[in-house]
Amino acid sequence: MSQEVARVATSEEMGWVKIKNFVDGEWVEDPSAERVPLYNPSTGAVIGEVPLSSPETSRAVVESASQAYESWRRLSIAQRVSYVFKMRQAMEENLEELAFSIAIDQAKHISEARGEVRRVIEIIEAACSIPTLIQGESLEGIAGNITGRVIRQPLGVFGGVAPFNFPALVFGWFVPFAISVGNTFIFKPSPQSPFFMQKMGTIFTEIGLPKGVVSIINGDHRVPEVWYDHPKIVGVCSVGSTPTAKKIAEACGRNGKRAMLLGGAKNYLVVMEDAQMDIFVDNYLNSCYGSAGQRCLAGSIVAAVPEIYDEVVARIVEASKGVVVGDALDPKVYMGPVISAEAKRRIEHFIEVGVKEGAKLALDGRSPRLPEKNKNGYFVGPTIFTEVNPDMAIAKEEIFGPVVSVVRIKDLDEVLQLIRKQRVGNGACIFTQNLYHTEKFISDADVGMVGVNVGICAPHPYLPFGGIKDSLIGTNKVQGKDGIDFFTQNKIATIRVSSPTGRYIGVGVKPEPDKPSGEVRSCVAT
Repeated sequence: MSQEVARVATSEEMGWVKIKNFVDGEWVEDPSAERVPLYNPSTGAVIGEVPLSSPETSRAVVESASQAYESWRRLSIAQRVSYVFKMRQAMEENLEELAFSIAIDQAKHISEARGEVRRVIEIIEAACSIPTLIQGESLEGIAGNITGRVIRQPLGVFGGVAPFNFPALVFGWFVPFAISVGNTFIFKPSPQSPFFMQKMGTIFTEIGLPKGVVSIINGDHRVPEVWYDHPKIVGVCSVGSTPTAKKIAEACGRNGKRAMLLGGAKNYLVVMEDAQMDIFVDNYLNSCYGSAGQRCLAGSIVAAVPEIYDEVVARIVEASKGVVVGDALDPKVYMGPVISAEAKRRIEHFIEVGVKEGAKLALDGRSPRLPEKNKNGYFVGPTIFTEVNPDMAIAKEEIFGPVVSVVRIKDLDEVLQLIRKQRVGNGACIFTQNLYHTEKFISDADVGMVGVNVGICAPHPYLPFGGIKDSLIGTNKVQGKDGIDFFTQNKIATIRVSSPTGRYIGVGVKPEPDKPSGEVRSCVAT
């Protein structure tokens, strides 16, 4: 449990948070926009307001980003990356303030918020190596004095939509890679957690990022709906639910736009008979209750073989009872609230469903013990169901909260079959010391990311991040070379390196005698 001294602030100390758009390097208000409340989930208090920008405003932002693209793409790659490096340095210097902004409106615990900002800094560091990663290819001597060259170039203006649960990380997945290679970017935060991007807009100004390179527009679904048909938008990125991802993919497909879309998940933690139990339990707590279970790699199903099933249940129930639930800024707390009253109701509905389906409620997280100041916050404590049938709704639907189903499996083959049957395929982890089980799981688990003796199988920034099946709609994952491929296009050049004087004959090559067959004209340069 974290014992850090967190920065404690009240709404009064913060002042009223009036969220604004960041366009052309300036903070602007949309006077015609409807405004919705911004809440602190730890207390339920209204701490500010968020504009729901109009389609007209969205179109104006696209025009601004398009104009900025023409000059930004022509800067040297060294100049572009220098701004990204300055961004990294500014985030390092302002890490605590950035983490605080996440803990206020998204309300993941301050220690986790620091970890999220730290991961974004690491992603930006990876993006700073783009001058090496974006290098093209060249092939000499294709035909005599002809050389072929593959050149990577930017495409134009991209739009990105962030979910509420990772306001910083999703920014890191999209923006540093997109702008380093020469694109401009329009970022739409979630209306439930926009505070982090307000801080980032200030950083953009402080580092002198050219106007229009990164724009921030707040709003609902109407903002990206403008992008799908806009001729100056070349691609859309989003992290969210699978149904939303499919709608975006369909809209982008109709208009020939690129789409990088991460969808839903339902992740297994598999515990074999030789698992090191202390390691498993420590990882279980972070995997299942980190971010209050509101993340795409959260462990939500624990599958244990018969030899250790009872021990696994006893250990995780005991450990879960020790999880302190409370204010996201309290250093004594391990797990903060869920994002909203609606999310709380949805999670509690699934708990009721699990009981009705016949699963055993081994630990009930409804109505956790809270300090008086947090009584109106949106809290659900650790919840564990045992004796769960894999066909139950709680074992199939993404609950997006701290609710865990424990399934009894007879062996590794059975759980691999269960994973294969899922519509989604984001991640899965196994706890074992057996090399055969390890390699078989890595090879056969039908997911995009696997972990061995880790509870969160999130790849580090240098590697691609994303699932398969309904967890990834589109072709490209985020981060790493996948991210660079998505934000660039290949141009192929065929070059004759010297002026030909008659039919070219390469050095040391004798002319072939005339052949009786007719003239042959190649479809490529010769």
